[in-house]
Amino acid sequence: MRIVSACAARGADHHVIRLTGASDPGLYNSPGDDCAIGEAGKIIRILKQENCDAAVFAGIVQRPDFSALKADWRGAALLPKIIAAAARGDGAILSVLVDTLESEGLIVIGVEEAVQELTAQPGAFGAISPQETNFADMRKAADIVHALGPYDVGQGAVVANGLVLAIEAAEGTDEMLDRCASLPNGIGRGGVLVKRPKPGQELRIDLPVIGAETIRRAAKAGLAGVAVEAGVALIIDVDEVATLANEAGLFVYGFTAQEVAPR
Repeated sequence: MRIVSACAARGADHHVIRLTGASDPGLYNSPGDDCAIGEAGKIIRILKQENCDAAVFAGIVQRPDFSALKADWRGAALLPKIIAAAARGDGAILSVLVDTLESEGLIVIGVEEAVQELTAQPGAFGAISPQETNFADMRKAADIVHALGPYDVGQGAVVANGLVLAIEAAEGTDEMLDRCASLPNGIGRGGVLVKRPKPGQELRIDLPVIGAETIRRAAKAGLAGVAVEAGVALIIDVDEVATLANEAGLFVYGFTAQEVAPR
């Protein structure tokens, strides 16, 4: 919705491809078409008919059951590549989708290009800044995400006082934070959630994202703060995020690569 609103606000022509079962209800008020996830041919045909020269991916789409997927002819031709990529991880699947659109002459751009105000900037968002002990946890968590990049694990990790509490996997950030909240004896108190891209990640369509729900769950887990890599992460509703963080006594921080480099 934010991408559509940004395009409308600046008078930019746009057309929405609404994936069946995965689209925000608000998108049905925007110019667009409904397509199943396997209808690659239909999607490409519509984009060309609408004279689109660029495409931006946004939202959460669950990995489909490939054995039950109904595809058009282009989707069926693409399916073997996607299944082969799936064995290497979600990042490889996304790369196949980008390559497919680019082979049709479309430019794939990132959300941050379409809506620049969503990109995390360096420094603190809100009234609270991290302390040196928080930076130590931040560096360790950031290093873990970097080190696990070749395995296409997750984009997040939680570290508290040097102890690794959780590493994001297929469950996603929210469920990972819920796991931290369920740890006994307040073991996660004062920890830091870090989200950053994995090495080699397709940044145009899979940037790390945090929002209000991230802050609520981080507070429930007793964390001291949330940190994302500036310039390569998105913050949804940054004013609400800052307000919630202030109310919960959490910091939200955009770190640079230099700040988390191993010492």
